[in-house]
Formats: sequence, C-alpha cells, structure tokens
Amino acid sequence: MVKAPIVKDGHFIIAFFLVLTTITAIFGDIYWSIIPGVLVLFFMFFFRNPNRKVILDDKLLLSPADGMVMGVEDIYDEEFLQEPATKVTIFLSVFDVHINRSPMRGEIKYQRYTCGGFRPAYKKSASFENERHAIGIDNGKIKILVIQVAGLLARRIVSWVTLGHNIEQGQRYGMIKFGSSTELILPKNVTVLVKKGKRVIGGKTVIGRID
Repeated sequence: MVKAPIVKDGHFIIAFFLVLTTITAIFGDIYWSIIPGVLVLFFMFFFRNPNRKVILDDKLLLSPADGMVMGVEDIYDEEFLQEPATKVTIFLSVFDVHINRSPMRGEIKYQRYTCGGFRPAYKKSASFENERHAIGIDNGKIKILVIQVAGLLARRIVSWVTLGHNIEQGQRYGMIKFGSSTELILPKNVTVLVKKGKRVIGGKTVIGRID
C-alpha cells in the first residue's frame, strides 16, 4: 500500500527541521545548525519504510512489527475472538521500523480506536491504559486481533485501512509514531514459535503456525 522510502507522515517533520537547519546555518551560527541537522537525519531514519519480500503462506502468521518480544501469555480475548487465546507482545524502540504489517491475509471484520494515556510501552498496564487501535482479521478459517499500543513518546497511531478492507499477508497497514508496542492475539490452534527476548522483523519473522 505505502511503498515510498519515507512515509508521508514524516514529511512535514523532516521538512520543518530541514528549513530550521538552513535558516540557522545562514542567519545564525553554523555550529548550532548541527542540532536540527541531526534531527533531520533521525526523523528520516525513524520514518523509513523498507521494502521486504514477504513469503506468502496461509499456514504461517508473520510478525506485525519490528522489535523485541516482551511477553507470550495465555489470555481470554473478549474483544474479537471471544475464546481462550495467546497474546504476543512486541516492544518497539525509537530505533525500530515503526510500520505495522498484517500477519495474514483476510478481511478486516473488526476495528476499534481507544483514546488513553501514554505510559511506557514496555509496562504491562500500557495495554489497558494507553491509546490503542485494534483490527480483527478473518480469512474464513482463522481470526486474529492485532493491536497498536501508543507508548510514552507516541502521540498518534496511524491507520491506512478501514473496516471491510481486504488485506494481504505482510501488507503495510499503519504505524505508531515513536516508542510503542504491538500485540498479536492468536487462537489456541496456533503454535507460537517465538519466546520472550526474541527480536522479530515485521513481515518476515514467523510468529506462529496454524495447526
């Protein structure tokens, strides 16, 4: 869906600091221009949007985000699956790619945005207290729930899909600006293949296999 090397959500911020760098260098002290110049490079890095070759397989569920697996736990999902499930939580630092990708193909049958606070994304309570955006995907054989959770620095969750949208496996569907986490809620007929502490890559790392 979004194939530009830098997503448009970062264009304004990058342009602002680029102009600030130029003005500071011309009308101020060139050494002071280093600070906004470094920020230009940081935001270009943060809003990067790498192309990735996705291996399509309906029996596999791919990671929805880059980052570190912070937990794998048994829960009962009352939001979409309405059954016992496994929750995989992935923490994204400010240095990770923040584009979210769909773990599987299917139709978006559920979508909910919830306002909230901005606790550190690695805190367990962030899942319940922070701003979040959830989408439920159904391909006729399996249903999953993917949740974007804002972090301490995050102030906006971006979504490029809507209810009823048919999404492909590995497709970019949104991002969270700055530190955050992503949760993947899976039914019990999925064997989870990752453990706490594992680094994952969105659209590449296999999170689970459908039994």
